[in-house]
Amino acid sequence: MFKRLEQHWRVNSVNLALIITTFALGGSACGFSARKLLIWLQLEKGVVWWLLYLLLVFLLWPICVTLISIPLGQFGFFKRYINRIWNRVSGKKKTRVAIFASGAGSNAQEIINYFYLSGTVNISLIVCNKPGAGVISIANKEKIPCLMIKKEDFLNPQQFIKQLSEHKIDFLVLAGFLWKIPEALIKIYPGKIVNIHPALLPKYGGPGMYGHFVHEAVIANHEKESGISIHFVDEQYDHGKLIFQAICPVNSAETPQTLAQKIHELEHKHYPEELEKIITSGK
Repeated sequence: MFKRLEQHWRVNSVNLALIITTFALGGSACGFSARKLLIWLQLEKGVVWWLLYLLLVFLLWPICVTLISIPLGQFGFFKRYINRIWNRVSGKKKTRVAIFASGAGSNAQEIINYFYLSGTVNISLIVCNKPGAGVISIANKEKIPCLMIKKEDFLNPQQFIKQLSEHKIDFLVLAGFLWKIPEALIKIYPGKIVNIHPALLPKYGGPGMYGHFVHEAVIANHEKESGISIHFVDEQYDHGKLIFQAICPVNSAETPQTLAQKIHELEHKHYPEELEKIITSGK
């Protein structure tokens, strides 16, 4: 059962234990608080008492579990969990997101995992331009539709735009996608296309600056730090308005491989969280 919960909630065994503890403590806290309130109101036990008790438990539960989740380090999980319940009850529409990727898809997987229980965001489509890319396997595993695109279709994107419309896509996320986004697409999704770059823009951006080429240039220039830049996409490579940056040190023994690992850790930690802020703030 616990293994099934780990897979369903996409957490490790330690976080699962903390989540279950939060549920238990939160349930006890809201039950205790509801009883105390009814005692304060001096109501006798009866039908009205039990109806009020159940109503108070229902109202207090999200507050109690959220407060308890903070010291246990599970606030992010419970925020998404409660938002999901609320949006189901209220019928609120989710933002449908397409992830564009050209490679292994590690960032895509982190984003999918992060929004798996989300009540506000649905990862609805994977767009890939490279046959055999690892992200295609991720799309198949996650049962997310995968749209393969050719260069000529992308540069004359009317058919491609129609396909995005058919999937009812509201927001575009670039996660290791190596083609420049055409102007026609930017006009249709103004302020709704976000990219992550493996360096501290405006340094080491532009055509040809991706992957190991960025890390090699950073090390060759004896930079003391590197990092990630999350930004909106405009008509130029790596040029749109900056949203967020995170920094990591570059030491004297650094290699492109070790620096890439540091950058991946920053990407996986920050990109899903920042996307949530951007998408929900624009709703």
